[in-house]
Amino acid sequence: MKIYAGNLSYTTKDDDLKKAFEEFGQVDSAVVVTDKIDGRSKGFGFVEMPNNDEALNAIKEMNGRELNGRELKVNESKPKPEGEGNRGFHGGSRGGFGGGNRGGQTGNRGGFNNSRGGSRGDR
Repeated sequence: MKIYAGNLSYTTKDDDLKKAFEEFGQVDSAVVVTDKIDGRSKGFGFVEMPNNDEALNAIKEMNGRELNGRELKVNESKPKPEGEGNRGFHGGSRGGFGGGNRGGQTGNRGGFNNSRGGSRGDR
């Protein structure tokens, strides 16, 4: 069973998470999710336990328990609904990476160079 562990301290590492759940049975894996760019924790992770009874007991016992100074939110991980995924830099209604039209204002102010006072050479 795959278990979601949320509200993790940003100092919590994979091994910390694994040790905490091993109290309740065998743990196949424990991973703290990190930002792809800067490598910092996103404050949640996943634990995989092969025995469902042990996993359910771990969920019950770990939910609300403190780990590294934070009260955990623990439940069974549910798969993302179809069609929901990481939208990356180009998704959403903001016009992609640069921003797009800011609703109600005239002109498109998106993009990196939105011309606010000339080029860097002019300053």
